[in-house]
Amino acid sequence: MNIRPLTLATLMIMVSTASPASDNQQAMLEDALNAAPPTLRDKVTVMDWDKNVLQQGNSGYICFPTPPQLQGTAPMCMDDNWMAWAHAWMNKQPFEAKGIGISYMLAGDGGASNTDPFAEGETMDNQWIVEGPHLMIITPDKALLDALPTDPYYGGPYVMWKGTPYAHIMVPVGKRP
Repeated sequence: MNIRPLTLATLMIMVSTASPASDNQQAMLEDALNAAPPTLRDKVTVMDWDKNVLQQGNSGYICFPTPPQLQGTAPMCMDDNWMAWAHAWMNKQPFEAKGIGISYMLAGDGGASNTDPFAEGETMDNQWIVEGPHLMIITPDKALLDALPTDPYYGGPYVMWKGTPYAHIMVPVGKRP
């Protein structure tokens, strides 16, 4: 058997050819982890948008980096209830929460309509909002949504996408950009 020893030149070539992918994965990992609270960052599973696992965790939360089609920042960490919500929303299917769900977006969100779950940009009537760090809560009890305003500038929690299957409570926890 002929085994060639690794030389410094061989190692440098291996590292330089692996760097772009690993640099991109590292950037996606860091972006996704920005959505999570510090106490969860080493416990969450992180996946890229092709469902490749960038970090294995055991907390029950899955974090994703900012979607590649978006400008700005919008990483998100979701529990199982939110993962079901996301699947329904992405496929424009009905959704009914089975329990309380919590999602973290502690890096903020670069912009979304507060009234239209499928809006791709700001219009005169879709109440476009750029949100700072926040939590999102889904609940099977729709009466909880009725007790909250829909105005994102009210100064506290508000309901986003009210009247749709994707309605959820937005809880700002920091300043808006």
